[in-house]
Amino acid sequence: MAREKSQQQQQQRKRPGGPAGAIKRRNCYFCKDKVAEIDYKNVNQLRRYISEKGKIRSRRITGACRRHQVQVAQAVKRAREMALLPYVAEGVEERSDRGRGRDRGDRGDRGDR
Repeated sequence: MAREKSQQQQQQRKRPGGPAGAIKRRNCYFCKDKVAEIDYKNVNQLRRYISEKGKIRSRRITGACRRHQVQVAQAVKRAREMALLPYVAEGVEERSDRGRGRDRGDRGDRGDR
């Protein structure tokens, strides 16, 4: 009798408004291929784990397990030290008039305000 009540209480404690469907679990690429160590010299593989800006992507995004995500981060950092990967992305240059007191004439068709 006590077990039945505790089971009913556990069922009632579920959070309302949770995900409607089943959450798709991403599988670790390295666990599938049974990779023991991640090599920092394999730049093409490591590029998948860094963003366009050069940041290391999180486990939530990459789907790597904790062990392999730590190894990926370490390999990316080593590859950066060896100049195989960039620290930051090769981006757009800053505009020369940025930060100066400009006359806001570049705002399009605002007229004579």
